[in-house]
Amino acid sequence: MNTQKQPKVGIVSLGCPKALVDSERIITKLRADGYAMSPDYADADVVVVNTCGFLDSARDESLDAIGEAMNENGKVLVTGCMGATPELIRDKFPDVLGITGPQQYEAVVSAVHEHAPIEKNKFVDLVPEAGIKLTPRHYAYLKISEGCNNRCSFCIIPQLRGDLVSRPLGDVMGEAERLVNSGVKELLVISQDTSAYGQDIKYAESRWRDKEYRTKFYDLCDAMGDLDAWVRMHYVYPYPHVDDVIPMMEQGKILPYLDIPFQHASPAVLRNMKRPGKIEKTAARIHKWREMCPDITLRSTFIVGFPGETEDDFKMLMDWLDEVQLDRVGCFQYEPVTGAPSNDIENHIPDDVKEERWHAFMAKQQEISEAKMQKKIGSTQDCIIDGVTDDGETIIARSKADAPEIDGNVFIHHCTRPVTAGDIVPVKITDADEYDLYGEVNT
Repeated sequence: MNTQKQPKVGIVSLGCPKALVDSERIITKLRADGYAMSPDYADADVVVVNTCGFLDSARDESLDAIGEAMNENGKVLVTGCMGATPELIRDKFPDVLGITGPQQYEAVVSAVHEHAPIEKNKFVDLVPEAGIKLTPRHYAYLKISEGCNNRCSFCIIPQLRGDLVSRPLGDVMGEAERLVNSGVKELLVISQDTSAYGQDIKYAESRWRDKEYRTKFYDLCDAMGDLDAWVRMHYVYPYPHVDDVIPMMEQGKILPYLDIPFQHASPAVLRNMKRPGKIEKTAARIHKWREMCPDITLRSTFIVGFPGETEDDFKMLMDWLDEVQLDRVGCFQYEPVTGAPSNDIENHIPDDVKEERWHAFMAKQQEISEAKMQKKIGSTQDCIIDGVTDDGETIIARSKADAPEIDGNVFIHHCTRPVTAGDIVPVKITDADEYDLYGEVNT
């Protein structure tokens, strides 16, 4: 009988879905090497904290997490975006075992081996082909590239993660196929700039299923449409070639859903943000997309209170919301980020004005969202089951219009058939509120 102790690693993953994928890769490699994962600090031989450093508030959260891990365990490795500025970590926590930057998976694994050595053991359970996931079994984030070539004035991601580095399409599709074969029913495609996919490698050809594809956004959507899964596109900048994928959504190859970070509607503010694209033409394109695919769902995020934003700029944003009637919207008050060029723009907006504009924006979008949700009453929506409420009486699901964690839910109060997480079922919508739907499933 083998009595070898299997070292345990705890992991704290902060930040966006892209960082979550990084954590999954680290865990997958460690499990393949024979490590066990620990759900708490006390039982861990070493703790890995995957940090976020996009906003100063995110840095503060990361430093708090490092401090908690140091207090509770003491053997801590730090990785992720904050690892690009190690001096900030060392100044506060000089005794951390090691610091690595984002995407440095092998360096993290090597550091774990150094501080919690493991003997090779052929009896250790094999890692599943799809790797270790931190999301529920039925959906997964699929990262197609690292870094970003844009230089938005409020963003330091290129400083932290570098320029765009695209994965060849064949590699992406190989991972996607393994995930689907392992039971994943929904793939959420992510990157810093999904529609720029392949620019850095000149859209080089790549083989998948004995067919050549360009490493390009259109080809990726085309290939993903051949998988037996929902495919949802996130972080898509509105470059002109995005128009070409809308027919695929109407055909059902990929979900009729686009997550496009417009950020604002005032040309003056967008120039200060150094955002790509011509907002003046975007409304017309949105109307065209809806003509081509009436069921398309458009999600976006915006920033209010950006330096130099005037009352006229904000009114332009509010009027634009009325005109384009976006389906799902998130809004943030501008927050200075250490090292971001936007800090040097004149006329920073007082906090109380930012707060006032945020509330006005959210009230406007709530009206739009409520009206859109009411129109869905009486319709039948294909929905993916996520789970049940704590009392076990209500099934929690999502429609094609809802990404996990950030959009709404469909609550099913009456279901005459057995269902499990990942099942896709038709739901008759019986009620709605500002963001969520309510319905029933009949045989």
